[in-house]
Amino acid sequence: MKTWFLRLVPPRTTFPADMTPAEEKLMDEHFIYWKDKFEKGICIFGGPVLDPKGAFGVVVVRAATMEEARALADGDPTVKAGMNKMEVAPMIVSFWPGKK
Repeated sequence: MKTWFLRLVPPRTTFPADMTPAEEKLMDEHFIYWKDKFEKGICIFGGPVLDPKGAFGVVVVRAATMEEARALADGDPTVKAGMNKMEVAPMIVSFWPGKK
């Protein structure tokens, strides 16, 4: 199983501060989607990066292929709705709890 870095690109740099109620609802669905993947051991970790130049999200997942990782990214409710974009790249995770 390989690991993949997923970068969530929001619709604007000010997104965390000025989400509309509809966007907040989609982000709640986004959280539920990735929490489920985490509980199933697919998602290793994830969360928002509060960069002053513009916040973005990261998720690191386990998947056999780029296509499988892309499908996980495309399954995100915010991506399906066209609100956010998701970039996918291979990543070697050298350290995480329980990894030897």
